[in-house]
Amino acid sequence: MTTAPTQPLRIGPIELEAPVVLAPMAGITNTAFRRLCREYGAGLFVSEMITSRALVERNEVTMRLVTHHESENIRSIQLYGVDPKTVAEAVRIIVAEDRADHIDLNFGCPVPKVTRKGGGSALPWKHTLFNQIVTQAVQAAEHLPLTVKMRKGIDDNHLTYLDAGRMAEDAGVAAVALHGRTASQMYSGHADWDAIATLKETVTSVPVLGNGDIWSADDAVRMMAQTGADGVVVGRGCLGRPWLFGELAHALGNNIAAKPVDATLGFVAAAFKRHAELLTEFFEDEVRGCRDIRKHAAWYFKGYPVGGDIRSRFATVSTLAEIDELTTLLDLDAPYPGEAAEGQRGRAGTPKRTVLPDGWLNSHDIAADVACNLTEGEADTSGG
Repeated sequence: MTTAPTQPLRIGPIELEAPVVLAPMAGITNTAFRRLCREYGAGLFVSEMITSRALVERNEVTMRLVTHHESENIRSIQLYGVDPKTVAEAVRIIVAEDRADHIDLNFGCPVPKVTRKGGGSALPWKHTLFNQIVTQAVQAAEHLPLTVKMRKGIDDNHLTYLDAGRMAEDAGVAAVALHGRTASQMYSGHADWDAIATLKETVTSVPVLGNGDIWSADDAVRMMAQTGADGVVVGRGCLGRPWLFGELAHALGNNIAAKPVDATLGFVAAAFKRHAELLTEFFEDEVRGCRDIRKHAAWYFKGYPVGGDIRSRFATVSTLAEIDELTTLLDLDAPYPGEAAEGQRGRAGTPKRTVLPDGWLNSHDIAADVACNLTEGEADTSGG
């Protein structure tokens, strides 16, 4: 494995041991998964995307999602919103109630339920609206560092990342992260690392982080070398592989004891069980925790000699005891399978036309009728 110790990454007053950030992923990066990733490595571990309106209205599910475990020494929350006032109010709540040490704003989500309301990766096309949201959020954050995460744009003909990067920098954000894909790409194809390099040349006073196609520590080292990025944001690459953060810390961190693990099947099975235990604690319900771990089974056991019947049973467990029983059926000494376990994880999808509000691309300004109904663009629960 290539190693390339770097300068510590500073995001406002926060100094990270390794220049690595866990990307928010709906239904994945809850407290349980963040704790697990932290147990293996170092970095900044961000919450699931939280809808601003749901936080302001104190939605029960949302309030659970913004609650951190006491072991999370750097608490990070990502907010999504399309109305400057609502986003700013959500930020003020986080500050007043001491719910986080860092806030990120989502301008990268490509899913239709978000973009059709002008949110996520669609929003930076509206320059004034984007600037208002970021500026008011930075002001409301007071002493907390606030960052933005975005995509290249809506599609190749409607790129937004350079304008958005400049506006965010001028507004006073602490860092900017770029996923090197457009909204229309979803997660297909290859991330455009050259765009990350261009953003780094454009935004010079705050850190620029790169996101996209980080499947291994070597990928992270290559991205930083190729783009000049100050750090990396890792999403799908850690699905079923939370120990990737240890490998990243080993490759990119300074004076960190973390090192690559011997990922035998026994090691992977133990990590799967630990994840289920943390989910059980998070949900305060063993059945619900085990129900949630089911979607992780294919990712954890990718490439390993686990028969189809046993895989299916891991994907339908209801208790921790069932996980223990299934583990006894595995060849725990089976070594790491190499290439079979490498590469893409999670759904890539296919390129598709981004769903947008009517007339959204006609101008960079927001129409009056749209501006009057911005809060309708926020669902009452987090997601994306």
